[in-house]
Amino acid sequence: MKRCTTCNRTYTDPNLSYCIDDGTPLTPVEDESTVVSPRASNTENTWNAAPYQPPSYVPPPGMQVRRRRAWPWVVGILGAFILGIVAISIAAVLLLPRMVRTRQNAQTNRAIANSNTAEPPANANVDTNVNSNVNANEDVETPPPTDDDLVKTQLRDLEHDWTVANINADKKALDRILADDFVAPAGENGELQTKADYIKNIERDTTIRKWDFDDLKVALAGDRATLTGKITFEVGDRELKYDFVDKFVWRGGRWQATGSVVTPRD
Repeated sequence: MKRCTTCNRTYTDPNLSYCIDDGTPLTPVEDESTVVSPRASNTENTWNAAPYQPPSYVPPPGMQVRRRRAWPWVVGILGAFILGIVAISIAAVLLLPRMVRTRQNAQTNRAIANSNTAEPPANANVDTNVNSNVNANEDVETPPPTDDDLVKTQLRDLEHDWTVANINADKKALDRILADDFVAPAGENGELQTKADYIKNIERDTTIRKWDFDDLKVALAGDRATLTGKITFEVGDRELKYDFVDKFVWRGGRWQATGSVVTPRD
């Protein structure tokens, strides 16, 4: 005999393990005098006990069920979107000036490539066919280049053209190379001469066979540049060496010389 500990109903069927009323597991009992027969029913033969199902969780009285809120997700998505916009803006601020400088340098390189600088043969008897680094669109004002290596290359080419013009007394080329405010010492007494004096007094020199630049250094300050270095001339069977400091200004989309100091080396 078995008893339900919930409703105290007893059962004699040994095959039953659960109470047919409330589904509580049955426990065996020894006293048969307290046996209570199950309620009779006309449908006893056709009744099927429902399978036992454990009770679902029910929150205790007074306990509030915590609901998930959607606004933290909205705030998170909006914050990520704003951070993305800020990152793109910072990248644009950092990269835009570099792109502008690269474009300016490319334009300047194209201008240099269009110029034709020809080194005279060994006898220096050259028919003057020298072009300075003048852009075809000279009237278009472009900002000065800011890359030191690029400016040093440009000024070295200009120094080459300047030397060729001096050797051949090419006054037309010198007029392009020298700025209108050019001033430089001349002669042993160091008397200053202007652009007009420089061009007027220039004479052709057929003794120079070749020359070479060395130890070039450039200093940039906005639209101004200073080139220092050494130049060696081959005159007959000997060499003449000089130190020079040449100053330039960026005007009309090209460099022009504003001053020059040349000192013989011992």
